[in-house]
Amino acid sequence: MSNTFNYAFIDSQNLHRGIKSLGWEVDYRKFRLYLTNKFDVTKAFIFIGYVPTNQTLYTMLQKAGFIVVFKPTVTYRDCGQEIVKGNVDAELVLHSAAIEYQNYDKAVIVTNDGDFACLLKYLKEKNKLEKVLAPHSRYSKLFKPYTGFILTLDKLQDQLEL
Repeated sequence: MSNTFNYAFIDSQNLHRGIKSLGWEVDYRKFRLYLTNKFDVTKAFIFIGYVPTNQTLYTMLQKAGFIVVFKPTVTYRDCGQEIVKGNVDAELVLHSAAIEYQNYDKAVIVTNDGDFACLLKYLKEKNKLEKVLAPHSRYSKLFKPYTGFILTLDKLQDQLEL
């Protein structure tokens, strides 16, 4: 057992939608085991918008070994379709750069979202960035300075698919 404490910080919506756009779904139990086995992740925080009817999903994530961090959601209509949005960006940055910062050695960030480029820069400068797991190869151009840290999950379909 390693003496390092690596934590994962996961943008759930970005992960879910990114993988779904490739035509498959993540098996979260397999994904949690992958984080442990590949990166020695001892705690995996998954940031997700809270919708009361999704309790089964939240229970499954917790049973798979994730620490679920909820964000209140807002609902709006777009082109006649109801959209539920829970913007988790601020919570993910707060937890990784402040609340949990002293508790881990390296961070694994799971997202394609360029809004996190400033977090990647900060963690890299502090020698705390282990890996960026992007759902697919169409990650933000703002991640270009961190390509050496990026692993795309589309290459792991055979290991992570539900």
